[in-house]
Amino acid sequence: MPTPCCTLTATLHGRPEKREELVKLLASFVDRSRSEPGCVEYHFHVNPDDPDNFYFYENWTTREDLDRHLQMPYQREWFGRHKEFLVKDAELRFFTMLSDYDK
Repeated sequence: MPTPCCTLTATLHGRPEKREELVKLLASFVDRSRSEPGCVEYHFHVNPDDPDNFYFYENWTTREDLDRHLQMPYQREWFGRHKEFLVKDAELRFFTMLSDYDK
């Protein structure tokens, strides 16, 4: 298993009236992202106390792999359309892993 060095978290606040379509769209990212070079982990979550609050946790081997992922056509399309599905912009946070990756 490759060792990640770059982590991305993304918090999204969806429009309730778009929830069904949004969940389907976001779920479609999982398998595609996991198959990309450099993807170590890619997880999609929902807040149990707020069904319109979603969270992604991603680990990538390098920042270049993550940047390439963010430029994939389906990601670029998402970023071009996200305002129709979200009540505010996605909160993207980038981290560098300091601990050993023991999986």
